[in-house]
Amino acid sequence: CREAMASMILSALESGDMDKSISSLRLWQELEPDAPATSRVLASILLRGGKLEHAQAEFAKVLQNDTAHTGDNFMQIAQTLAAYPDKAAALSMMSALAQPYPKVAEAHWATAELARLANDQALALAEVRQARNLRPEWPPAVSLEADLLLKSAPQQGLAVLHDYVAKYPNATEVRSQYARALLERKQYAASRDEFNVLAEQNPDNPELAFAIALISLQLNDFAGAETQLKAALNKGKKDQDTVQYYLGQLSEAKKSSSEAIAYYQAIKGGEQFFVAQLRIATLLAEQGKLSEARQVLQQQKPENNQQRAQLVLIEAQLLRDAKDYAAALRVLQQGLEKLPNHPALLYEAAMMADKVGKFELSEQQLRKLMQLNPQDANAYNALGYSFLERNVRVDEGVALVEKALQLAPDDVAIMDSVGFGYYRSGKWDDSVTLLRRAHAGNPDPEIAMHLVQALWARGDKAEAQQLLQDSLKAHPDNQQLLSVRRAIAP
Repeated sequence: CREAMASMILSALESGDMDKSISSLRLWQELEPDAPATSRVLASILLRGGKLEHAQAEFAKVLQNDTAHTGDNFMQIAQTLAAYPDKAAALSMMSALAQPYPKVAEAHWATAELARLANDQALALAEVRQARNLRPEWPPAVSLEADLLLKSAPQQGLAVLHDYVAKYPNATEVRSQYARALLERKQYAASRDEFNVLAEQNPDNPELAFAIALISLQLNDFAGAETQLKAALNKGKKDQDTVQYYLGQLSEAKKSSSEAIAYYQAIKGGEQFFVAQLRIATLLAEQGKLSEARQVLQQQKPENNQQRAQLVLIEAQLLRDAKDYAAALRVLQQGLEKLPNHPALLYEAAMMADKVGKFELSEQQLRKLMQLNPQDANAYNALGYSFLERNVRVDEGVALVEKALQLAPDDVAIMDSVGFGYYRSGKWDDSVTLLRRAHAGNPDPEIAMHLVQALWARGDKAEAQQLLQDSLKAHPDNQQLLSVRRAIAP
């Protein structure tokens, strides 16, 4: 009979026939009126159907008929109600269910949890503190109280966790919460101390060693990080490729590029594999092995257009760093054959074309970029500045950089372009005003050079010379500043 009834209920649930499910469960209740499992399932179905009063009555039966497990039942009911979309209604139901059980800590905890979900933080805190008064040693109540306080009064929340683990040093879950809370608030040293205690209590857990390693990296404790990463690697349970990747990162931080390459090469798959290959190529190029670096990039099999573009951009960057601008342009143009409308490729190709003197090609790429995205301030700025720098089509150049500034009014680089454009146009006052703002935002040597030129042209020669002198102290080898000094030398 039970098997047949169970089959009938299961069939009704699978078909989505709510009424049939409820009637089947009602029949089962008549056969076994004291079975809490039946009332619990029935309550869940009624809740799903929006019949809250009936659901509440069934949950009450569960609590009344299973007094040996009242606390556990409250925890299970809370889990069920937590999934109900109307959080206020769920809280109201839980409050009513809990009212007859003022001495049951789980009843207060369940009410607190539902109050938290309903954004009634005051009620949640009051209820969870009652739960703690009834069961001071109970970790779930401590955890929930701390979680509530961490949002509104972080130091109090940390104090709750600190005091508890001091009294119950083997409370692993609460200590873990404490360690994470400290980490989220960038209290790295204190967080690492707590993770170290957890690691001592759980010596075979590679996740803890890994966490300690990452915190040690934040503290620039490279030796400690390396020890923990190798420990995680030796324990063999943590994803090995992830550990190898962070060992590579650590080696880079230590300026050990060959060691970093070895760790990256040990990565065989996973989400770190592609990034590791990019790092290998970059490090090889830094070692002067440009051909090997390009070979690494060219051997990759990108999974999507984003990776395909990344490979092109990195290879072009390596060539640009090596001052092989023509080769960088070729790589970018080859990339554009497969991804003709990719914004980053178009922009970089335009910059390289300008660099090698192919100004028409550069303009063509930038115009296309503007057409694809009329809000791309950098495209307008790049083309306009190219005109201004070459002192051609100045009026058009000024119009372009002004358009860029309208799109990005706080961009210091674009501000500099407009100020330089006014200098080219002979608008000395406007030029100086804008270039002062740009220089205040970023005392870059190029911006300083433009401001020196504008000040000199306006007749403020003493100020221009002082600014030039100050800028050269900060950037003694900057060729742009040196060229201006030669031009205005008495």
